[in-house]
Amino acid sequence: MNPTFPALATFQLFLICATRTAALVGSMPVFSGAQTPMRFKAALALVFSLVVFPVVEPFLPKMPFEPWSLALLLAREVTLGVMVGFVARLIFTAVEFGGTIIGYQMGFAAANVFDPQNQRQVSLMSQFQNVFAILIFMALNGHFLLLQAMVESYRLLPPGSEDFSGRAIPYLLELTGRMFVLGVKFSAPILAVLLLSGLILGVMARVFPQLNVFMLSYPVNIGLAFLVMGLTLNMVAGLLSREFTNLGGQVMELFNQL
Repeated sequence: MNPTFPALATFQLFLICATRTAALVGSMPVFSGAQTPMRFKAALALVFSLVVFPVVEPFLPKMPFEPWSLALLLAREVTLGVMVGFVARLIFTAVEFGGTIIGYQMGFAAANVFDPQNQRQVSLMSQFQNVFAILIFMALNGHFLLLQAMVESYRLLPPGSEDFSGRAIPYLLELTGRMFVLGVKFSAPILAVLLLSGLILGVMARVFPQLNVFMLSYPVNIGLAFLVMGLTLNMVAGLLSREFTNLGGQVMELFNQL
């Protein structure tokens, strides 16, 4: 027997494992940003694949080497890995959305900074909220939760058994809609205070017509927003912790829908 055939079969199984893992690393929050060098991402995906491969090898399909079938299978694996990363990314999108609302309401509409992760200009408050969410995500070992869920996915969804025509896409749409609700929850206390501030300033403008309410509103709204933000920081941290803790359950539900 030619000794190259067992080696080729093992390499094919490793390639299938590495494809799903690399797709997750490439779409995972924090690591997927443009500020992370491509060499680091490739090395991280390779190390994770080498660690995971001995564990998940029994669940990998034994199939003959056919280029077209293998390419189709690898494309399905990439799709699954990207979907898992997308579920985790929705929380950070909700945080950024809430920060954008806060920034516009408190008068920071023109105060934009460069976001190195997404390579674009974002609101100052969005960047602050995003960095805060990243710290909570890393403190709770959210990246390990995603990798653990990915390892478990080989038992629930062996490569080639995914059904993307089922309930998975509606479930992702449901999570996307929930993202807007979550963004409003992050910004609700500050929005309520700023709404009350606008109401009081409107009454003052009617009572004291000579008062320049427009110029007064900027320092008042900014000061109140920062004050409420500091007072509700523990609440936001608890909300983020709950969302990141439930992230593993959302990913497993996605696997059940496939």
